[in-house]
Amino acid sequence: MANGGSSGVGAARPFDPIDGTTSTHLVRLVRDVVRLSNADPARLARIPAIDDAALAGELNRIPLRSLVDLWELLAQTRPEPGTGLAVAAAAPLGTLTTWDYLVTNGPTLADALWAAQPYHRLVTAAAEGFELDHPGELTVGYRTSADDPAVAAVVNEYVLAYYLRRAREATGRQVIPARLTFSRSAPATHDALTAAFGTDRIEFDAPADSITFTAADAAAPLLRADPMLADLLRSHADLVLATAKPVPGPLEAFRLALDATLEQGEPSLAEVARRLAVSPRTLQRQLAEHDTGWRHEVDLARYQRAKALLDQGLTTATVATRLGFADDRALRKAFHRWTGTPPSARPT
Repeated sequence: MANGGSSGVGAARPFDPIDGTTSTHLVRLVRDVVRLSNADPARLARIPAIDDAALAGELNRIPLRSLVDLWELLAQTRPEPGTGLAVAAAAPLGTLTTWDYLVTNGPTLADALWAAQPYHRLVTAAAEGFELDHPGELTVGYRTSADDPAVAAVVNEYVLAYYLRRAREATGRQVIPARLTFSRSAPATHDALTAAFGTDRIEFDAPADSITFTAADAAAPLLRADPMLADLLRSHADLVLATAKPVPGPLEAFRLALDATLEQGEPSLAEVARRLAVSPRTLQRQLAEHDTGWRHEVDLARYQRAKALLDQGLTTATVATRLGFADDRALRKAFHRWTGTPPSARPT
């Protein structure tokens, strides 16, 4: 946006399966910083979809929950101000690939960010708010979906430091923000923030987290003003967003493990947890985080498996035995509860 106005993501559009996911590049960046901290390796290993295979290409999309788990681990390991700064410091231009070049390619800093805004899902989930306001000065606002204030503080610190770094790389200027706002409470000391951002014009307990660039910096010409490259980047971004596929998260992995144990008869929480290499208590917590529970999932899996087996022509007695019901009468009762009708008429 070259002059005046404001905008935020979140306009009405159809739900996309990648909306609740984030990019492999951002996950790798945070994971690698966590690895260099004093984080418990066992806890890190339990976070799903952050191995090198899952992070192999930008068409893979990682569950947002995995990224939030990484931020939580980092916030717990390094709770002091400056934790988010360390992540930005580990992210030279190109770390986030296409997104990095979108936000640094355009006639001016404001133009580049405005043109990049519709593609924000390239780097993170749709629920993460990326907002711009440019009535002269240019304000970049960010709203993380992390609900833990300590975690949100680290995320927002990283994001604001990231955009300052990209502004400096894009313009070739030692950009100093006009001001910064943080929704977090003021820490005992914020010398690290003052040094990193180059200003003491920092407000805490603010309504939003934002970084504001001066009108001169917002209108500064960029070193990479290449319209043809910008068109290619947007075309590539469209292709990535259209063809990206979510990597299965904890809930999908759980359902696969539950389905496998259901094949063997009566499923148990302990057995499914063992297959997933987590404790039963951790598994129950993960299910609760996805607004579901063990009994509901077992019931749902049994219904889906019963329907599939009956569609194959198996008798209710056979299906009841395979799914761990006491007898076919118990299966019929369950099927009526699931659907409101008895199983289709079949020989018993």
